[in-house]
Amino acid sequence: MTGKKVLSKINSEKIISSFSYWISFLFVFLVLGDYPYFVQPTLMAQSNLFSTKKLSSPLAYRMRPQTLEEIVGQDHILGDGQPLQEAIKQHKIPSMILWGPPGCGKTTLAKVIAKTTHCDFHTISATSCGIPDLRKAIARAEQMHALYGKKTILFIDELHRFNKTQQDALLPHVEDGTVTLIGATTENPSFAVVPSLNSRTSTYILHPITQEGIKMLIARAMEDEVQGVKKSNTTLTPEAIDSITEASHGDARSALNLLETVVEYAKSQQEREVSRSTVAKTLTSKTLLHDKRGENHYNVVSALIKSMRGSDPDGSLYWMMRLVEAGEDPLFIMRRMMIFASEDIGNADPQALSVAVAADTTLQRIGMPEGIYPLTHCCLYLASAPKSNAVLKAWQAAQKDVKRYGPLPVPLKLRNGVTKAMQEWGYGKTYRYPHDEGGYVEGETYFPEKLTGTQYYHPTANGYEKQIQKFLQEINQKNTPQ
Repeated sequence: MTGKKVLSKINSEKIISSFSYWISFLFVFLVLGDYPYFVQPTLMAQSNLFSTKKLSSPLAYRMRPQTLEEIVGQDHILGDGQPLQEAIKQHKIPSMILWGPPGCGKTTLAKVIAKTTHCDFHTISATSCGIPDLRKAIARAEQMHALYGKKTILFIDELHRFNKTQQDALLPHVEDGTVTLIGATTENPSFAVVPSLNSRTSTYILHPITQEGIKMLIARAMEDEVQGVKKSNTTLTPEAIDSITEASHGDARSALNLLETVVEYAKSQQEREVSRSTVAKTLTSKTLLHDKRGENHYNVVSALIKSMRGSDPDGSLYWMMRLVEAGEDPLFIMRRMMIFASEDIGNADPQALSVAVAADTTLQRIGMPEGIYPLTHCCLYLASAPKSNAVLKAWQAAQKDVKRYGPLPVPLKLRNGVTKAMQEWGYGKTYRYPHDEGGYVEGETYFPEKLTGTQYYHPTANGYEKQIQKFLQEINQKNTPQ
């Protein structure tokens, strides 16, 4: 082959190679929309993880941990020898769901996992994305693996916002390992995530950051000259640190953002030392963690009911006020207390239901804020009243027999003979009127024959039910054959 032919062949191969490159480039750019990742493959895994942090970004963002060692808290899953820590070290990450309150480090942990395991990290938010975005993310993951051999961690923030169809769309890709899913949620995955996705993931519970952990984060930010606030030349008194810590309620993001606000305010006032009073000036009222349809809502309601059932008026009032201050509908609270009056007090104090109904009527008449008085009145009364769940047990036992035996025929003596024909058939013929026999009829039965002798109501010895118990025992003794 002549030199010209060899040169021509080499040039042709270069042209074909270049053509193939740009075809691939156009596919990634037009279909996946990820121009930077294709032309800068060395930045693929990290470009959207820990990019240069602008000093204009919030302090909490700038101080985000970048390694496992920098993460504060969550030792129960990240401590030495824990399964998740070992999985991260071995680069064998299962798909998982991170469940915890705001500011506990869910997003941070996901990013650190991706960085540590050298995976491509793609993040979407379930609040603003849908199935088309998921398809795009999956296509991107397939391309990243085909072109560069990179595994992809798909991080979905607020995973519980996805509906069933959207969650189901993830299943085959999590199943075959196209992506390693890390979902973050503040809601209980047992309720917020479909069972089929739950079965394909491991759930890790993240706790609020402890007060010691919050203080450690504050100290770290105060000592950092680049990303922190050390350049402000501002110091904090121990009391100021305590105030910020207490106000954060275990939310690291909230603590650091409050720290930044406090420091900036101190600089504007030319204060070199931040005191508790300075923190108090910048502190806004923190909204209580409460979602009327979320788990925390039911947790607080459950605490209220259990406190009243346990006859603790002080604990009951605390949980009731937690609901009120979080913006819960007072009528919802009142409905729960009316139910409680029958379910957990019943005939131990028949007046309890009357108090609850009266409080509900008063609340609806006067509204809030004065409605707090009947709410409190009712809560304290119910918590302090004698307790009995005999009403609950009675209807459940009766319901069980109704379902078991079906529509047993009504005995003729208990039927109402309103026509001559009915009377001829024996309707009500042998019925004995209790008021004609001193208030009750000895030896009489009122059940279908199959259930004769059954007892559903077992009054307790608590409160007024003790008198009911005594009365019924006297009747039963007279009805018992000697």
